[in-house]
Amino acid sequence: MGSVNAVQNASLGEAIVRRINDLATISEEGDKLTRIYLTKELREAADLILGWMREAGMSARLDAIGNVCGRYEGDRPGAPCLMLGSHYDTVRDAGKWDGPLGVITAISCVADLNRRGKRLPFAIEVVGFADEEGVRFASTLLGSRAVAGTFDENVLNARDRDGVSMRDALVQFGLDPDHIGAAARARRELLAYLELHIEQGPVLEAQNLPVGVVTAIAGATRLAARLTGMAGHAGTIPMELRRDALAGAAECIGAIEQFCRTDEGGLVGTVGYIQARPGATNVIPGEVSFTIDLRAPTDMHRKRAVADIVRRIEAIAERRQLALQLDVTHENRTAPCAPWLKEQIASAIEAEGLSVFELPSGAGHDGMAMIDIADVGMIFVRCRGGISHHPDEHVELADADAGARVLLRVIENFQTRESRAAAS
Repeated sequence: MGSVNAVQNASLGEAIVRRINDLATISEEGDKLTRIYLTKELREAADLILGWMREAGMSARLDAIGNVCGRYEGDRPGAPCLMLGSHYDTVRDAGKWDGPLGVITAISCVADLNRRGKRLPFAIEVVGFADEEGVRFASTLLGSRAVAGTFDENVLNARDRDGVSMRDALVQFGLDPDHIGAAARARRELLAYLELHIEQGPVLEAQNLPVGVVTAIAGATRLAARLTGMAGHAGTIPMELRRDALAGAAECIGAIEQFCRTDEGGLVGTVGYIQARPGATNVIPGEVSFTIDLRAPTDMHRKRAVADIVRRIEAIAERRQLALQLDVTHENRTAPCAPWLKEQIASAIEAEGLSVFELPSGAGHDGMAMIDIADVGMIFVRCRGGISHHPDEHVELADADAGARVLLRVIENFQTRESRAAAS
């Protein structure tokens, strides 16, 4: 398709930041950003985004699970699409960039094409997924799983903290829970799925780079551990006779950290929750529960690490005479980004005069679901301090603009997997 012309509009970043700020005013809490799935705030946000899509020259609609969907036809109607997307729900007390940056940047790129009257040999679709975070019903990627045709209908029976089922919440939102399948798309309809997202980590900042090429979305294994020893009086039981569950848990946590710190393959491990019982100052803890979250860029690496860490925990429990219960509570496979898409993103970054840097994503994204029906590519945008899921989450205007220019360049120069293969 030839190299892209220089973008005439010098304020892509300014428009994106303005809309980020506008969307952030829609929240269920006045002093905090909270926009949860199937709430009136999410519907207000959906209506705003749908309006932006139509202003950009797209036809726009709300699909069967609440995703906002815009389509910009190619030079022939009905052609397969290059799908661009991210999510527009948030965690509680959130930052305003995680998710919306990808949706709004994609809309801005389409608006730029429309302003120039440019149509491509394929359609462009922009999707704002209604639930990626999984806050309300404790099940993530609901919007993208529906599009990928992998939505688990058992989740319809899940209830939020107020006892409202997802099924009832869909009805209250104006959707039909029996027709979620209508949101599903077929592989033949998509040429690829691309997502622009803040990094949610400090690597790009450390490299002094505004954007990066994502290599893979790391898979994750989560475990729930419970150690049971013997509670007792803090002053009367000698140290050598104790079966202290909390001391055992502390040793396990230290072993997990040490194992992950010495790993050279990108493994990360987190113990994010711990509870000791009975929880009194003068009582030896008899039972402790804690969680383990392990992530790695490849499934094989992660599974080997899980097995090694489990063996270490079992050995600690046996030596300390603690009963151990260890259950896997969550497992997501790694989603590798397609090499042919990584190459096109890298070429766009180079064409913008920037250094190409590759990095994995330790956080989960909608691409983990979309990979079931399309090859996936991702662009990361630097965020200040690597802070995310927090009100201090921030992207500089220049970096938002750089991300938009890279994405627009990818879109205008996009080659299908088949055309690239034929040319090589």
